[in-house]
Amino acid sequence: MRDDDKELTADEMKLMQTQDIAYIQQKRVIEMKKIEKLRQSLHLIECEDRVKNKHIFFVDNKSDKKVFDFGKRLKTSEELLEMGYSFANSERLNGKNVTQSDVQNVIHLRDKSYKELAKRMERLKFLDILYHKMDVKKKLLNKKESKPKRVKKGSSTRAPQFKWKTERKR
Repeated sequence: MRDDDKELTADEMKLMQTQDIAYIQQKRVIEMKKIEKLRQSLHLIECEDRVKNKHIFFVDNKSDKKVFDFGKRLKTSEELLEMGYSFANSERLNGKNVTQSDVQNVIHLRDKSYKELAKRMERLKFLDILYHKMDVKKKLLNKKESKPKRVKKGSSTRAPQFKWKTERKR
């Protein structure tokens, strides 16, 4: 410990750690909002909790059902039907000249966004662990409560877990 640290009282240390916890909490909230915004912009096609869209078409008989063509009815190509979202119809696509470089550019931007999302999720996980560790440390500084019993030892991937004796509030 440095000489500066010895001059601080226990209450001042507690206050400083509380402010640090508030800062970490603020950063967590910011990261969560940015992650949510990225998820919404990327549509997360592979995500399991995504709502599956349904298109229901009614036909007169079973023979019509066998020859029914979804692509023709929705005016789109088979490749776009397999994607399962955002059907771009042929009329809109005919007016645009899409080159292979445009497609590659879009794929590159999408991959870059997914990498950013993965990094932000990793950072959020780190901030969560840090927040929980600091919260436990703050609770341990409270001299009014009895000493807790350690349930699980902390590691770099999780905060230590303690169990306090339950006391009735007066």
